[in-house]
Amino acid sequence: MSTELPEWVPADIDLQRPNAARVYDYLLGGACNFEVDRRFAHKLLETAPESEAILRHNRAFLGRAVRFCVEQGVRQFLDLGSGIPTVGNVHEIAQRGAPGCRVVYVDNEPIAVAHSELMLEHDENTGVVLADLLDVDTVLGSEPVRQLIDFSRPVAVILAAVLHFVPDEAGPHAAVARYVEAMAPGSFLVLSHGADTGQERYRTVRRMYDQSSTPAAVRTREQIEAFLTGTELVEPGLVWTTHWRPELAIRPAPEPEVIYAGVGRKPGVR
Repeated sequence: MSTELPEWVPADIDLQRPNAARVYDYLLGGACNFEVDRRFAHKLLETAPESEAILRHNRAFLGRAVRFCVEQGVRQFLDLGSGIPTVGNVHEIAQRGAPGCRVVYVDNEPIAVAHSELMLEHDENTGVVLADLLDVDTVLGSEPVRQLIDFSRPVAVILAAVLHFVPDEAGPHAAVARYVEAMAPGSFLVLSHGADTGQERYRTVRRMYDQSSTPAAVRTREQIEAFLTGTELVEPGLVWTTHWRPELAIRPAPEPEVIYAGVGRKPGVR
């Protein structure tokens, strides 16, 4: 089967189980996914038909948050768990608002990293790191981060729809706290995270992800807000993705909403 794959796809990629990044890519209309991911996506939509809209609203939140950070003067972005490049990437949005913005993408999914490297090979203001976001020393010490991100100046650290794939026992709160510690005053932490709504069909969805290479770990609102410790939430606080500074053209929200979103600013003098 590997002979049918594009040359940039790592030869040892696991195609026996679906992967959340590739499923997300498929539901957003991307092409960096495989049959196992597409089958999973269709089962997901059978269980929770609103899933595609929920993911698109999350992507739209990311775009609004990046534009907000650019408006606040941020010119460098660290996108942790960035996933597979699709339309509306962080560097496209940021550089449209302020040419020269620097962006580093970090992911532990080989397909995401390989395609990012292919897409960004001629953009000197972007970099890609193959690493687990929990390995903070590796991320911060990587060559792309050292070359492109100056932590003595404001930076936007992005964790969009990724932490709900990190179990508590892996220490995600401690890892995020280290990124916040490294950020200069005036920096921003951009976060979106799936919530435990108690809906039976989302329990089914979670069990589905438990059989994938990226099991889900949804949390309560309070547990999600704890990731923003060390920052001050900007208005409107931690809310559903569609409620975070919505634009006039935004489509009606799906019901129920399941992803919280928020942006926190690290206090202090720049």
